[in-house]
Order: sequence, then C-alpha cells, then structure tokens
Amino acid sequence: MTLQTKRLTIRPCTANDVTRLQQQHYDNGPEVQHHLMSIASDPSLLYWGSWLVMTKDGQVIGDIGFKGKPDIRQAVEIGYGLLPAYLNQGFATEAVQALIEWAFEQTEVTGVLAKTESTNQASIRVLEKAGLIQVGREDRYIMWERMKRV
Repeated sequence: MTLQTKRLTIRPCTANDVTRLQQQHYDNGPEVQHHLMSIASDPSLLYWGSWLVMTKDGQVIGDIGFKGKPDIRQAVEIGYGLLPAYLNQGFATEAVQALIEWAFEQTEVTGVLAKTESTNQASIRVLEKAGLIQVGREDRYIMWERMKRV
C-alpha cells in the first residue's frame, strides 16, 4: 500500500526500512521503533502505525501515522513530524490530508483524532487545513477531531 500525492509518496514503515533510514541519517525516533516492534509480533498493525513521508525521488522527509488500530469509537489518532528543512512548505498538510483520506476509506474508521501543543502554531494550521476541528483542551494540549461524512 502506497499513497501518492502531488509531491509525496507515503507508505507504511517496515523493518526493511531501518537500514535505509540510517543511511539517510533520519532519526526515526521512538514511535517508529515501537511500530517496528509491534508489527513484528502483530502484522495486522502495519497500517496503523508509522508511515514514511518521502519526496518523489525517495528522500525520507518525515513520518506520519496512527497511534494504533481504531478504538471502540472507531477513531484513530494521527501524529506526524517532518525534518526541519521541509517545514513550512505544505508537506505536512499534504501528508495529513492523504492519510486521513486513506483512513476514511477503511470501513472501521469513522473519526480521526489529533492533539497538539497549544503553542505549536504550525501544527494547528496543518490540522485546520486538513479539516479537523478543536473539540477540547487538556493541560497544554488542544484536542482535535474530524468525523467521516456519510
């Protein structure tokens, strides 16, 4: 499964990607590591964890993904991050919109959730552009959601 946008290729991260990420000096962080360990024990988690965000020439510029399978409310929480050189160019919005579209094509998903720090204006703009609305606050975080239109 690979998603294509105008400028990006987005696909689930697999164990085969570890060497590639190291060669590109991409810090794949704890979320990606956790995802790789999870899919090793439960392959059905492949699409519900970390996905790589790449330029059309294959350069990894970030990762995006879900924090697990849909919950009891049929919702998934999305998270994302890009390398500093690729910020403020619309890549995050493009990736978030593509992954939300994919999620809503899955019958078991009716909502996408997110949370961001209240001071992270760039992430707030990304979520707004992707159609999420603020639904609450928790400590220093803003809670967001977007429901599938039926």
